Amino acid sequence: MTPSDTLRTRFAQARASGLRARNAAEAIGVSEGQAIAAHAGPHDQPLRAVPLRTEWLAILQALESCGPVMALTRNESTVHEKTGVYRNLSATGPVGLAVGEDIDLRLFFMHWHAGFAVTEVAVGAAAPAALSLQFYDAAGLAVHKVFCKSASDRPAFEAVMQRFAAPELQPTFGLRKPRPAPLPDGAIDAAAFIDAWGAMQDTHDFFGLLQQHKVERQQGLRLAQGRFTRRAPASAVRTLLQEASRGGEPIMVFVGSPGCIQIHTGPVRRVEPREIAGQPWLNVLDPGFNLHLREDAIAQVWVVCKPTTDGTVTSLEAFDQEGELIAMFFGARKPGEAERDDWRALVAKAAPESAAAEAA
Repeated sequence: MTPSDTLRTRFAQARASGLRARNAAEAIGVSEGQAIAAHAGPHDQPLRAVPLRTEWLAILQALESCGPVMALTRNESTVHEKTGVYRNLSATGPVGLAVGEDIDLRLFFMHWHAGFAVTEVAVGAAAPAALSLQFYDAAGLAVHKVFCKSASDRPAFEAVMQRFAAPELQPTFGLRKPRPAPLPDGAIDAAAFIDAWGAMQDTHDFFGLLQQHKVERQQGLRLAQGRFTRRAPASAVRTLLQEASRGGEPIMVFVGSPGCIQIHTGPVRRVEPREIAGQPWLNVLDPGFNLHLREDAIAQVWVVCKPTTDGTVTSLEAFDQEGELIAMFFGARKPGEAERDDWRALVAKAAPESAAAEAA
């Protein structure tokens, strides 16, 4: 038995135990990308993978012909699933956009290393095989996935899989690089950073602001505490979603991987906390939008205010113990519009200023 045979067998066993692909790969000591890559070529396992050409923008543009599909972007703690049509795909250099009515993405192709057309035979003989396109970074971490669903044009999806297939490719993956340690606070000109924050014109300026001043994101929130930010309790995420579901206010939910940020804009209706395999998950289970967030992974939550030409824009941002951004929440708005009063009221309920000292 070859190493690939062994890996495929162990992966199938882990999947059969009920683990999702990412967790099954972790359980056998490999990255998900490595596990999927091992299923390329001839074998007898139910999961088959064919490498894709590295024409990322063209692949995503081709998906419009498939009708509604399911887009999935996740990080360690949160899964964001949106059903819709891939429209209005564009890129400037390695940075791309999808700005469809339902599929709203910010794409960072410099982190897209390998892609696969994946076919997984269903357990029930009568059910069709599951079809997906899966994209990974150089460490084998999934950056984005697209799934063919019952409402999709299946022949069109299969045609995209075949059109971009490159079975001659043999993607390999390396080790995940550790997060760089932030500079000590004393090495940062905090006053200049805060002044630049106050001069922002657009929320999109924030990433460049952090880079310019060499400030790690959560460090920046701490340095701006009391001026533009305040701490909130970990429970603020659940409270925010539950209150939004009761009132019907439209919100924006951002979840990112290294290569993609996926956005939901609209109301959330069915919010259900559930314990799954001993882990507490906070779920949004709406038609067209599902969110699954591990509440026990929330280590810090911040209310963040950013000046813009349209007035102050407020977000609720959740981080895990490693300092990774889990999710961001905004009020629904378009450029040129002021922030909604009902969104500010939601944030005040979920993260009252009186709770800031307690959360610190």
